[in-house]
Amino acid sequence: MRATVLTAPGRVGLEQRPDPVVLEPTDAVVEVVAAAVCGSDLWWFRGDNAFDEPRRMGHEFVGRIVSVGSSVRLAPGDFVLSAFKFGDNTCPACRDGFTSNCAHGGYWGAVDGEGRELDGGQGERVRVPLADGTLVRVGATVTEELLPHLLALTDVMATGVHAARCAGVVPGADAVVIGDGAVGLMSVLSAARKGASRIILMGRHTARTDLGVEFGATDVVAERGDEGIARVRELTGGDGTHVVLEAVGHLPAYEQALGVVRDGGTISRVGVPQYTDGPVGRTLFIRNVTLTGGVAPVRSYIDELLPDVLSGAVDPGRVFDREMALDDIAEAYRAMDAREALKVLIRP
Repeated sequence: MRATVLTAPGRVGLEQRPDPVVLEPTDAVVEVVAAAVCGSDLWWFRGDNAFDEPRRMGHEFVGRIVSVGSSVRLAPGDFVLSAFKFGDNTCPACRDGFTSNCAHGGYWGAVDGEGRELDGGQGERVRVPLADGTLVRVGATVTEELLPHLLALTDVMATGVHAARCAGVVPGADAVVIGDGAVGLMSVLSAARKGASRIILMGRHTARTDLGVEFGATDVVAERGDEGIARVRELTGGDGTHVVLEAVGHLPAYEQALGVVRDGGTISRVGVPQYTDGPVGRTLFIRNVTLTGGVAPVRSYIDELLPDVLSGAVDPGRVFDREMALDDIAEAYRAMDAREALKVLIRP
C-alpha cells in the first residue's frame, strides 16, 4: 500500500509499505477514506521535532474496518473515527477522562513495544491497536457533506473543546483566543458553544479570522506582542479577559496570553509548546492566574460531539479549505507550511 513517510526535514512523500494485517486479538485494520494534515505534523516536517529514522505520518483519519481481531466488538464494514492517539479506554487515566494519557496507548507512526512500526493515518490502510478503545463507530450514513465534519472530530474540534473546558468557559465569560489556525478556530467555536459573551480572536490572516467571526468571534486583533496586548486591554476597559485559549505553542504566544488575561483569570494551552522555559513562578502566583490545558483526550470527547455533528448543530469541517489526493501529499505539506492552506483533507 501507499503510505506517507517523512525521510528528512522538508522531505515527505509516498512509499510502498506492506498492507497491514491483524497481529493481536485487539487489532483492527481500517481502510482510510479521508485523512488530514495537522499543524503538529509541520513540527516534524520543519525539523522542530528531531527524528533519526524515516517516520510514518498522519494521526487524523476516518474509514471503514476491513478486518478485526478475535476480541474486537467492532465489525468489518463499520465506518469509524479514530482518536489521534490509540488507547484502551479502560485504564485509570482513561476512566478519569484522560484517554490521551492511556497507560497502554501510543502515537501513530511510532514504534510499539514489540519494535514494530506503527502505521500513520496518511496512507491507504492502518492497523489500529486497541481498536475498541480507539475507534468510534459512526452508525449513520456518511455523506460527502458530512465527511469533513467527522474528520475534524479526530483532533482539532476535540482539541478546541478541551481548550474551552480546561479554561472553564461559562455563559457570559469573555475570552481571548490566540492563533487563527485550525485549533484556534475550533477554540473560538467551542468557546461560543459554551456561551462566552465576547471572544477576541488574535490572528492576522483575514480569510481565517473571517471564518473565526462566523464561528463566534466578536472581535479580531491583528496586532502581536505589546501592540496586541495593548489592543486587547483597550477593548476590555484595561482589564483583560477571564480566559485565554492559547492555540499556537510558541513562547511569544504564551507571553501574549499572560499580557491579556485578567488577574484571577485562566490561561488554557492546547498549542503544543515548542519551548521548555517560560514565566510560571511569581508571574502567575501574584496575579492568581491559573495555567492549565494539555494534550486533548480526543476519545473522551468524540461521544459527546458526534451527535452534534450528525444533527448539523456544529460544522467543524469548515476548517478544511483544500482537498488533495494522497498522491499530492508533498504539495499538501508545502501549502500548509507556507500558510497557503488552513487545513488539508487528504483522499487516498
